[in-house]
Amino acid sequence: MEKNILHKTYPVTGMSCASCAMSVQSTANQVPGVAQANVNYATQALDIYFNPKQTEPQQIQKAIQNAGYDLILDEENALSQQEEQQEKALAQLKKQTWGAILLTVPIVLLDMVFMHWHWANLLMLVLTSVVLFVFGKRFFINAWKQAKHFHANMDTLVAISTGVAYLFSLFNTIYPAFWFSRGVQAHVYFEAAAVVITFILIGKLLEERAKSGTSASVKKLMGLQVRTVRVIRNGIETEVDIKAVQEGELVRIKPGERIPVDGEIYEGNSFIDEAMMTGEPMPVARKAGDAIFAGTINQKGSFVLKALKVGNQTMLSRMIKAVQNAQGSKAKVQKLADQIASVFVPVVFGIAIISAIAWWVFGGTQAFSQGLLAFVTVLIVACPCALGLATPTAIMVGVGKGAEKGILIRDAETLERAYRVNTIVLDKTGTITEGKPKLTALNWNKNLDLEQQKVLAGVLMAAELHSEHPLADAIVDSIRVKEASAQTVADFKSTTGAGIAVIYQNENYLIGKPEWVQENSNLTVDQTHFPAANAADTVIYFGKKNTLLAVLTIADEVRANAAATIAKLKKSGIEVWMLTGDAASTAKHVAAKTGIENVVSGVSPSGKAEQIKKLQQQGKVVAMAGDGINDAEALATADVSIAMGLGSDIAMDVARITLVSSNLTLLPEVFQLSAQTIQTIRQNLFWAFIYNVIAIPVAAGALYPIWGIYLDPMFAGAAMALSSVSVVSNSLRLKWKK
Repeated sequence: MEKNILHKTYPVTGMSCASCAMSVQSTANQVPGVAQANVNYATQALDIYFNPKQTEPQQIQKAIQNAGYDLILDEENALSQQEEQQEKALAQLKKQTWGAILLTVPIVLLDMVFMHWHWANLLMLVLTSVVLFVFGKRFFINAWKQAKHFHANMDTLVAISTGVAYLFSLFNTIYPAFWFSRGVQAHVYFEAAAVVITFILIGKLLEERAKSGTSASVKKLMGLQVRTVRVIRNGIETEVDIKAVQEGELVRIKPGERIPVDGEIYEGNSFIDEAMMTGEPMPVARKAGDAIFAGTINQKGSFVLKALKVGNQTMLSRMIKAVQNAQGSKAKVQKLADQIASVFVPVVFGIAIISAIAWWVFGGTQAFSQGLLAFVTVLIVACPCALGLATPTAIMVGVGKGAEKGILIRDAETLERAYRVNTIVLDKTGTITEGKPKLTALNWNKNLDLEQQKVLAGVLMAAELHSEHPLADAIVDSIRVKEASAQTVADFKSTTGAGIAVIYQNENYLIGKPEWVQENSNLTVDQTHFPAANAADTVIYFGKKNTLLAVLTIADEVRANAAATIAKLKKSGIEVWMLTGDAASTAKHVAAKTGIENVVSGVSPSGKAEQIKKLQQQGKVVAMAGDGINDAEALATADVSIAMGLGSDIAMDVARITLVSSNLTLLPEVFQLSAQTIQTIRQNLFWAFIYNVIAIPVAAGALYPIWGIYLDPMFAGAAMALSSVSVVSNSLRLKWKK
């Protein structure tokens, strides 16, 4: 794509079937300046890439309006406007459906029970006219719009089939003598036209309800957004619209309220319900300095939050956008269904006409009626919607289910590809490990009593508060938890890469690498006084002249669930690799703790990408999971890229899947979700293809010469309605799968 290409998603209105979606897509692609346009019938959205120097959204909208549809360009309120329109349309569809049902019942009774009553045909004519042209007018209006632009869709099939049956019956009601004079019975098919319209309306109603279920995940996420917040400005709390909050501002959060923006606790502490991000039901204790995210719920405490990310930059907004984009994207398998849908209507018309002619030529005494019925039934039974809905509804449910679990999937192709992964490459720091060094042990010299230890802990804390070393925070945080108070120290000196020195009560204290502390304190270490550290741990000495006061052990701890997750991946047949820039001793220690056999240590960022290429050259489908900027190249190289949500923004931008909570246990679920979604898509496509392959020949009369069986238009209408509903319902089953 060119640099100046814009990517936008606009809701589309006026679409009634998969052929409509193809019509909108082809219209948008023909607009000068449009690089690529995709329309998803299930989400009713246009995903478009265009050059703003060559075309404007208004020009694209005008082209689509000319084709009989419309775009909602108001990006800020687009979804609410689309939802409002859909609710109105659903309410109108309900009225039309119930109205059609109420009138169709007496029409069927008149045809089946009172067929010999003198006024039966005239009464059916009146009732059917209302069913078709009042309650079923949508089909005729949409068909006319399509015809004006030389397009055809499902509405065209319905309008022509029911219209032909109606006109033929009207002629037979007004002028039955035409057939009687030729020795042929003057049949009417009012009940067929009315029942077909009614069944299709019922099907549309069920389909719309089911489709709204597939997009429930986005609605749930949007429901987590806060509308107003209390901002502290110049010491005064003011309630403002969420859009007015700026980065760096302080926001008051009260018990029971949703967190409005991403930030950190500035003052106070509380328990936060983070289930929407982590899936964990238990609230988590959060204190000053801890990060919290929009959409989570404050439980008991009141605190002040410092806003760090607002508006579209919050994790929640990014989740909503990612889910919308993924649900609107197209899987490769869907493109085949789209190609079939684009030629489906003309092909069906051809089959219907051939069926009618064949009946008229070879059909005997009732040839004309049977030919007409075959023509009508073929048009009614054919269903492009089942094909059009097969893939996108499954993708919508799969992506939505992932979002509810904290798995953000960026596009359909990634979801489609993930189930084929047979090798996964894991970064060590921040993926297998916590990514944050912690003081795992503080072992004091056995000759020090508790009071001496407390004072010296204060000296250690004061010294590290002056230090800019990345490990200093881990030491300070740990000592602070133990409620030690910092002592007053003087003459702070730092030796880069070695350690720090301070003076306390006229004595020189050193903290740093063991060899540096030993060299500068003239001390020898009796190892029996101190437990041995792991090879992967960082060891720090705290000493003064001739005396080693304490040995500190700092480690980036392996995630508690890492070993179980890796075992689960291996059990499912996925080969696990660990790539790290760390030393071999550290890598081996982590690998031993987690059960990873394939380890590459001391590797550069580009080296990680090269290793992935080597695995791909061996025919492996490789997934990469990482969290840092140094993982970006490897993530871009992998077939499936997975970022840890609490890692760097660059990693998340490159990756096609994000684990929002950085919960490693979600990794196997990514591949399981992909497999379940693909299985559902295959089932949907199979039944959609089989339905049309069987139903259309039967409707044309292929079984009549053999067994004397032909399909009644009423049953054709019911079958067509059920085909779409069954596909959507099968997709919804994904929601309940584990």
